[in-house]
Amino acid sequence: MKRKIEFSLVYRDMWQSSGKYVPRVDQLVKVAPHIVDMGCFARVETNGGGFEQINLLFGENPNRSVREWTQPFNDAGIKTHMLERALNGIRMNPVPADVRKLFFKVKKKQGTDIARSFCGLNDVRNILDSVKYAKEGGMIAQATLSLTYSKVHTADYYISLAKTLIDGGADEICMKDMAGIGRPAWLGKIVKGIKDQYPEIPIQYHAHSGPGFAMASILEVARAGVDIIDVAMEPLSWGTGHADLLAVHEMLKDDGFEVPEINMAAYMKVRSLTQEFIDDFLGYYINPRNRYMNSLLIGPGLPGGMMGSLMADLENNLTSINKWLAKRNKPELSQDELLIKLFDEVQHIWPKLGYPPLVTPFSQYVKNLALMNVMQLEKGRERWSMIADNIWDMLIGKAGKLPGELAPEIVQLAGKAGKEFYTGHPQDLFPDNLDTFKQEMKDKGWDFGKDDEELFELAMHPEQYRQYKSGDAKKAFEEDLAKRKAEGSGIIAKPSTQNDTVEVPVNVNPSNMQVTVDGEVFNVSVSYGNGSTAKNESTAPAQENVQVQASGNGVNGTSHDVLAPLEGKFYLTKESSETPLKVGDIIKEGDLIGYVEAMKTFNAIKADSAGEVVEIVCSSGNDVEEDDVLVRVK
Repeated sequence: MKRKIEFSLVYRDMWQSSGKYVPRVDQLVKVAPHIVDMGCFARVETNGGGFEQINLLFGENPNRSVREWTQPFNDAGIKTHMLERALNGIRMNPVPADVRKLFFKVKKKQGTDIARSFCGLNDVRNILDSVKYAKEGGMIAQATLSLTYSKVHTADYYISLAKTLIDGGADEICMKDMAGIGRPAWLGKIVKGIKDQYPEIPIQYHAHSGPGFAMASILEVARAGVDIIDVAMEPLSWGTGHADLLAVHEMLKDDGFEVPEINMAAYMKVRSLTQEFIDDFLGYYINPRNRYMNSLLIGPGLPGGMMGSLMADLENNLTSINKWLAKRNKPELSQDELLIKLFDEVQHIWPKLGYPPLVTPFSQYVKNLALMNVMQLEKGRERWSMIADNIWDMLIGKAGKLPGELAPEIVQLAGKAGKEFYTGHPQDLFPDNLDTFKQEMKDKGWDFGKDDEELFELAMHPEQYRQYKSGDAKKAFEEDLAKRKAEGSGIIAKPSTQNDTVEVPVNVNPSNMQVTVDGEVFNVSVSYGNGSTAKNESTAPAQENVQVQASGNGVNGTSHDVLAPLEGKFYLTKESSETPLKVGDIIKEGDLIGYVEAMKTFNAIKADSAGEVVEIVCSSGNDVEEDDVLVRVK
């Protein structure tokens, strides 16, 4: 009798492995019936991970999106599954336990059947909390092995991990080969080792195709006993994504497995709609390089799911590095040169950091730290000179236990930074906090939503939800998309004009300049009158009331500017419990000024001199470039 293999379409991850965004709710609802009609999927990955943050960035309600998107699959008897990050829920940083518990209850009521829970460090304490909360919420608890390949990540390590998770209550096991670097024979040993002990436990295999092992790995794990295979489909299969449904189907069918037949008319409709969504706007956020496979990824082991954001980060950081190099008449770097430097640095630092599996958020942390090192080294500075708070939390145990040992130089760095190592349960560091968000909802008159789903959204994604509610998120997205479309079509966006007069919004001022007076350098803030606009006319300069306020640069002058050490978004706080800096505060050297969020991590900005805060130059939430003035201290 032929053994049956089922398929799951990872429609969410298909998009996020290719670029930044996933389709809007109207597009998802449009394609869903045709995915059902394909007739070959037992499961569809509908949400989780960055899905809801992306909805918020669109200015869309993510709860409406999840409900409407899952409904057709619920009606057809196709199970829906989502990806969640254990201690981090569906964001990049830890979540209080009461918010995590509410999360599973909300998602089940919205139509999600299976919670695929993973911890980026494979810390069973974090995963088993999710298993417990998922089952209490009525969901199927699928515990995940985050697969990576190193001297500490042996087949026996993963078999033992699966045993602990199953004995702890997991209903299913997912083998998450997020970078696609699992060697086929090694993966087969892991599956066989689990199935020998727990033949009744379903195992689902998820692999990215980037490095080139995926097809061999799928065949090997199928022969070893895997029950369900995650697949993608054209035009978003292969590359940094996943193996294609048609190829996997034929390979397994030829090898003697029972696989469901595919309605090719429906397949072509889904394929056509997916391309339509790409052409509409999503393609503006897909780097063409992500459509190619690249065996260079075997070395650094970076996951396919983050390659979309990685290439976007590289563009921004390449610009930043090259600006710095150009100012000093040094040769600029190409993107390929920066990419290879990054890959080499990841391979260099990964063992020193205790071999964290390269999966969200820790793949981003390792990549970000490697990229920071590359940028600092390019500028003649030292490696490790900028380590974000999130990364420190990973290194000292606040996120969970690292699989390997930290290098002595990292331990020494921790001591110098005053960091204390933590060995307790990570969740204990993040106490219940739902009441704070309930009060905020009441104070602002916001509706808690069906099944408290709006309350949950605020508690899970505070900053993004507030920007969604204010309309700022939608406005920023539409402006960015318009800019990309204009650039993509070769049209240079220009301000509207009338009679050769340009309206310049007053919020472009004041601007900052450096002025040298008698050999002393001053930072100068320039503002242009009190009117709502300044006219770009030949007579305008004579009419402007230009006010100049000079302040020293912290060396020869009377005040000191705290500068942004990197490009990103500036925030005065990152948690609701923090008190933001304000004008008039007296600070000491080393005190926290705020954060620059770059590449999904918050980099703490510390004062390098004592004094009184006389001006907060950059507003919280604003974009900053390297060396922009954040705060002025006197």
